[in-house]
Amino acid sequence: MIQAFGLTSNARKEHPPAVDDVSFEARAGSVTALLGAPGAGKTTALRLMLELQQGRGITYFRGRPLHRIAHPSREVGVLLGDVPGHPARSVRGHLRMLCAAAGVPARRADEVLEAVGLVSLRDERLGSLARGMDRRLGLACAVLSDPHTLVLDEPADTLSAREGRWLYGMLRAHAAQGGTVLFSTAEPKEAARSADRVVTLEQGRLVADQEAGDFARTRLRSRVAVRTPHAARLAALLTKEARTAHRSVEVVREEGNRLSVYGSTCADVGETAFRHDILVHQLADEIGDMGPGAGTSLRGEPETGDEPRVPAPSSPTVTASPLTDVPFAEQPSPPISPTLPASEEPEPAAQAHPPYEAQATAVSPLRETAVDPVVQPTATGPPATPGPRAPSPARSRLVPLVDPEEVTVPSARGPRPSRAATLDALSPLPPPISVRSAPSPLRPLRYELRRATGIGTGFLTGAAVLVVSALTALLLARIGHTPQPRLLAAWPRELPLPPAALGAGLLGAFAFGDEFRHPALAVDRGTVPRRMGLLLAKLLVSAATALLLGFLTVGCDAEVLYLVYGRELAQVPADWLSASASWTGLVVGCAWAGVLAAGIFRSTTAGLAAVVAVPILVVPLVHKALEGPAVRAAAGFPLRMRKVFLLQWPFGGERYLSAAARVVAQPVGGALTLSLTALLCAYLLTTLRSRVR
Repeated sequence: MIQAFGLTSNARKEHPPAVDDVSFEARAGSVTALLGAPGAGKTTALRLMLELQQGRGITYFRGRPLHRIAHPSREVGVLLGDVPGHPARSVRGHLRMLCAAAGVPARRADEVLEAVGLVSLRDERLGSLARGMDRRLGLACAVLSDPHTLVLDEPADTLSAREGRWLYGMLRAHAAQGGTVLFSTAEPKEAARSADRVVTLEQGRLVADQEAGDFARTRLRSRVAVRTPHAARLAALLTKEARTAHRSVEVVREEGNRLSVYGSTCADVGETAFRHDILVHQLADEIGDMGPGAGTSLRGEPETGDEPRVPAPSSPTVTASPLTDVPFAEQPSPPISPTLPASEEPEPAAQAHPPYEAQATAVSPLRETAVDPVVQPTATGPPATPGPRAPSPARSRLVPLVDPEEVTVPSARGPRPSRAATLDALSPLPPPISVRSAPSPLRPLRYELRRATGIGTGFLTGAAVLVVSALTALLLARIGHTPQPRLLAAWPRELPLPPAALGAGLLGAFAFGDEFRHPALAVDRGTVPRRMGLLLAKLLVSAATALLLGFLTVGCDAEVLYLVYGRELAQVPADWLSASASWTGLVVGCAWAGVLAAGIFRSTTAGLAAVVAVPILVVPLVHKALEGPAVRAAAGFPLRMRKVFLLQWPFGGERYLSAAARVVAQPVGGALTLSLTALLCAYLLTTLRSRVR
């Protein structure tokens, strides 16, 4: 069950808020449609409910707000826009990656592919899917973790009638199993045919909340569309003839020379125009439209389908009543009762949060004047005097006035307000909505492995590095005067980094860069989750990839040199231990620098630029610092360490520690160590700052 209270978006410059005080509910076991024309605020309302956009209000999913749910993807399945994913990733690979993020078994991907009919397209790339297949994949992503609630934004947009029927059949099947389904649409006929309840928005405000049958009977009406240069004259004649014949006909003046006639036919309108010599440019029946102004009365106030429309006397909309010769606009309006009608009383299922009902009944003067001019009855005493407009049932929904954490659910003996709610004054506004970062993958290492191996970018990058490195090694051997370690690494003195180090840095930058380009984890949030588990997984996978790439590069270079020039140039260097430590530290350090820099600057290019900046900018500074007269060499460092700790290094550990110390003491090693330390501190600082916000 979904319960939305007081959804209000932040006001824009010189524009009213896109969503203003919208409250409704979507019940479990049924399909609810959020209906409205383009620009009515449907998408904004959904984003406020899902905490994707800042504003005010609160939404409960089975009694809990989204930020209080440990694993939101297991409770709410979301489809907003197109499926976010790398276009080169396969359908099955994308779902398996999301399985690791949601913490469900990988076999669940094959199950949902069979359920949505994409088994034959499981090896297709995301970028090659047609619109209908993309909608099926979006639905598969939404139901992947078997959530109770589905929230979809215009899921059948641009689909054919057959594909639309299939999609709504799937939503109906989910609701039949006890789930909650909420989808937005701009088509009234689609909402009446596919939903059990229709919530109508117009210009960001709630104008109707009805059962589908009531919606189809009261708002989904047929009309006659007329376009004539004598619109005012024809409207008056049609109204006069309707009153004479005691027929209920409603004539609505549209923009320009257009009329919408409700309760009549093309034949009757055409005969009236012919008898009075009125030129008609258009005369057509239109079915399945709510009609212009159906959600807003002539005074500009919202109305519901359960209330009769009461136009002003000077309104261009005239309704003829079959019971009297007096136009309906001139009849006295019925007395306004400040209480809710019996049909609009909240059901027991809607009373899951009685503190809000208790708070909403005690209306403060500030609430009446600053927020909503609708006057509600007080908790005790006679009803208050009606305000300037009648409270419609849709606008009389109860809105939370305080933070839910400041109130306690009353027990069976009676309400027990918390101390904070008793001492503090009631706020006239619903609680603020803050955008929260996307949840981290529940299985980060498995997610990162499937993300890195699901596309061919890493394999192509590795192959390009091997080819360039082998050609560079042959060229250096041809020129000569290159030391053996640099020859095997294909690292000329003119280049800041060898091809293997650049390739490792690029692959590390892809680890976070692809997350921002194709945010599968952070759908429409604009941020990637900054969790230590995800960072450690990316560092571990990038380190393993860099080690593999460095080992293959040295092996390929040695093999090529042996085949072309013989054994002399392919010999192992005498100081192979320190050379191996330096080579390992270089490729792994470049990979980690790419990961951290791309995570900080949110760009693959920035990550690679940070890797190249280490030897170009940082190495000269470290080199100058090490060449100073006050710098001493750390000779005998392993021996002194052993004496301090009184331990015997096993398996000749002094050699490894000495090799590592020599690597760090080199300008490149020291620069890389300093750069990694600075990048890691910057990453942690930005992470803590985002959490504080």
